[in-house]
Amino acid sequence: MKQSIESAKEVAHATSGAIAKTASFITSSILEVGKGVFSPLSRSHSSAPRAEPGAAPGIEQYIHKEDPSLNVDITVIDYGGSEHTTRTFDDIDAALAHPRAANPHVRWINIDGLRPSVVNAVCQYYDIHTLSAEDVIHTYQRPKVEVFDDHMIVIARQLQLANDTLKNEQVSFFLFQDTLITFQEVPGDVFDPVRKRLLKSTGRFRSYKADYLFYALLDSIVDHLFPLLEAYGIAMEEMELEILEDPSTRSQQKLFSMKRDLSLQRRVLWPIRELTDQLYRDESGLIHPDLKTYYRDIQDHTMQVIDLLETYRDTASGLTDLYQTSVGNKMNEIMKVLTIMASFFIPITFFAGVYGMNFEYIPELGWKYAYPVFWGGCLSMTLGLAIFFWRKGWIGPK
Repeated sequence: MKQSIESAKEVAHATSGAIAKTASFITSSILEVGKGVFSPLSRSHSSAPRAEPGAAPGIEQYIHKEDPSLNVDITVIDYGGSEHTTRTFDDIDAALAHPRAANPHVRWINIDGLRPSVVNAVCQYYDIHTLSAEDVIHTYQRPKVEVFDDHMIVIARQLQLANDTLKNEQVSFFLFQDTLITFQEVPGDVFDPVRKRLLKSTGRFRSYKADYLFYALLDSIVDHLFPLLEAYGIAMEEMELEILEDPSTRSQQKLFSMKRDLSLQRRVLWPIRELTDQLYRDESGLIHPDLKTYYRDIQDHTMQVIDLLETYRDTASGLTDLYQTSVGNKMNEIMKVLTIMASFFIPITFFAGVYGMNFEYIPELGWKYAYPVFWGGCLSMTLGLAIFFWRKGWIGPK
């Protein structure tokens, strides 16, 4: 029992350390790149054209317009019991025709790249409606759930930091009883922890169908946002110090870009909250009743992320006010210095103006000590002003 507790502590410590390292890496990237990291969240543009107004519905119209140079990576994972196989294909027909093993009971087909002909082939093979196939190609979809007789279609958004850029990508899920199909716009995702868990011969993956795999992938999308938002929080703390010490235009640009990112992330996360609530209340039978609690947990995590996001948005607004205040204070200090310097020269300018006039009869012009007395008067007035400003606390140590 003692060994089990110690092992659990070691696992927890290792997990917290991994999360801290991930947050530290993302934060360092954010602070190093600056404005470039906080570029607007933009969808990854696929080669499939956008539908023209009034065009016929369905995916058929896009097949003859597709870009032949678009690469598509197809991965087929079969698992179940003690078996696990992973194969990659370049041809979608070969991937679909690949026979299942006798023992594995779940198949995961992951497709990176949105080629209309590939999407159409998958939808025809699994008898998926052409409008659903069109939703896969149109990557500006709002996260949603659509339930049919034998399958479910889920459109979600995946946020991750890739190549020092915050990437917003659409991920489309087609959930059947024993098959899960995922379409991603480009290679690279947050599903590697799930792939590692699939390699183990024990666990809930071996007990449930594709519904648990779908839960694990959706949970990875949501949980990946925690270290990302934590990195934003650390970056805001660093930016606060930067604004207090030396507010600059670069700080303002970074702050505005960060606020834009947080606002767009909020637009992504709120529909996911509604999506998870629909999955929790689903009665189609595609999701096992025992797994409803797990989907409810995703919704709780989504709410936590939204709360963090709202907190950071308020913090960003506060930093904007702090920047304006810091710039105003800095400008006031500059004007104060210039005003004091001008005040020192006002009496000297007056004396110089009087004795610089071209009148012929000025009594002091013929006086032997006029020049030293002039300088004495200027220095006396300057010294007197300096003492006056110092007593008022306008100059000198605070």
